[in-house]
Amino acid sequence: MDRTEQGPLQVHDVIALMLDQMAGIAWQKLGLHPDPITGTTHADLAQAKVAIDLCAHLAGLIHPRLDPADQRQIDNLLNDLRANYMQRT
Repeated sequence: MDRTEQGPLQVHDVIALMLDQMAGIAWQKLGLHPDPITGTTHADLAQAKVAIDLCAHLAGLIHPRLDPADQRQIDNLLNDLRANYMQRT
């Protein structure tokens, strides 16, 4: 479906996209996913923590609007990111 057929873009939709992108960056900064530009993996735990904290904040903004399945998915994502961060610190 074309974006114009869906109506105007909602802020909460943008937040969900930002959360997805920031989670990807968090995995990269944890050294678990390769950098898409260099193709290499390198851990930067200080930046990973900022990315994870931002994911948590973004999730808090949209969590009440999500259905229970999506809420669990977001909660699991945050738990996985935090657990992997804790293993590396």
